[in-house]
Amino acid sequence: MRRNPTYESDIAEINMTPFVDIILVILVIFMVTATFVTQGKIPLNLPQATSSENRKDDVKPITLSLSESGELYYDDVIISMEDLDTKVAQINQSDPHIVIRSDAKTPFEYVVKVIDICKKNHISTFAIQTARVTP
Repeated sequence: MRRNPTYESDIAEINMTPFVDIILVILVIFMVTATFVTQGKIPLNLPQATSSENRKDDVKPITLSLSESGELYYDDVIISMEDLDTKVAQINQSDPHIVIRSDAKTPFEYVVKVIDICKKNHISTFAIQTARVTP
């Protein structure tokens, strides 16, 4: 009794359903996290300016945000003016990039205090973030 050899048939198609499911899940995760990254954590109504420039830095800037009520944030962490003085004194960069974000309704007194603390610690270069006026 002689047996005929049986060959397994070649796979004619690859099931793409699991692959598509994984890609869609990764896409959803990317879309959700991208919206968190682009939105600022501190909601501010920035003052508007007609002349502004976009600046790209190689180094991540230090962001100082002032809310309408005068709350101060150092890189999205709430901080007091006294703590800001010690935090700025500890910056060990030769030319730190500081971005000041202030709500349009924040009293100018708070902005001056922040600039004064930075200048006291020999930091005199700032960028003030504004919202561009759309024509």
